Amino acid sequence: MAAATVTFSPITAAVSAPSSFVSDRRISFRLPEFRGLKVKPRSAVSSRSLSRDPRGLVRGGRVVCEAQQTAVDVPGVKDDTWQSLVLDSELPVLVEFWAPWCGPCRMIHPVINELSKQYAGKLKCYKVNTDESPNIATRYGIRSIPTVMIFKSGEKKDAVIGAVPKSTLTTTIERFL
Repeated sequence: MAAATVTFSPITAAVSAPSSFVSDRRISFRLPEFRGLKVKPRSAVSSRSLSRDPRGLVRGGRVVCEAQQTAVDVPGVKDDTWQSLVLDSELPVLVEFWAPWCGPCRMIHPVINELSKQYAGKLKCYKVNTDESPNIATRYGIRSIPTVMIFKSGEKKDAVIGAVPKSTLTTTIERFL
């Protein structure tokens, strides 16, 4: 069985079939021209396309990046607050070493936020941005991020390296409570 050949150009397409199908006849048709992406201004968004998210905010049909909100729930620690918040804490402390440019760090942020809520009153959770506080990261030999460390009575007890499942972190935490 013979097949037809199709030739494309930016503006037109031509279909040629072997002589057994059609007698050397070419069929042409015009393809739509691509003019780039069209973004409607915010005022042009119709009320039908608006939706409410769980927080009660009204959003239109635009892409919204919520990555910045993931690092808000667990407070950050810097060089000047490290001693008082982590080392002098009476409760065990979970510290996540991370950086804003690190993809796996952003993946583990929601897990750390959940653990912070789950163990409220039993465990304190903090985050250290290694770009802003390189001295802390160097002091504890952080060579890869994300790294999650558990401190108890001012001493480093355990470390988990990489974006791991919540169950792995829960098992580690439970050993020091």
